[in-house]
Amino acid sequence: MKMDNAYEDSEISEINMTPFVDIVLVILVIFMATATFVAEGKIAISLPKATQNEQSLEPTKPIIITIDKEGKFYFEENLVEIQSLNNALIKNYDRASKDGVILRSDAKTSFEYVVKAIDICKQNSISKFSIQTQE
Repeated sequence: MKMDNAYEDSEISEINMTPFVDIVLVILVIFMATATFVAEGKIAISLPKATQNEQSLEPTKPIIITIDKEGKFYFEENLVEIQSLNNALIKNYDRASKDGVILRSDAKTSFEYVVKAIDICKQNSISKFSIQTQE
């Protein structure tokens, strides 16, 4: 049997893209999976532990006030002073009274700062708030 010399001597003129596409898809999946974990908690705090954790069944978007271990206040994810926190709650009163406020504080935060945040909520007639913990 004689084989065609033209077939044997021909160069590969196309690049097989299948392995490249597979690698790109795997990288995309890894990126999407890690992006959700990174976006979950941008402010590094260690939440206190509790045996009971309240879960809400209603899909709401409460206002999140975070207090780090140094006593710095964050409204949503923005660093604010005490007076600015009060002003931000006044501006967002409708949302805060409807959806509530979640207080997140580092386990090593002085309780004094948590009390200040609760006082600011009460001064603005916001009675629907919770303190976030981890199980």
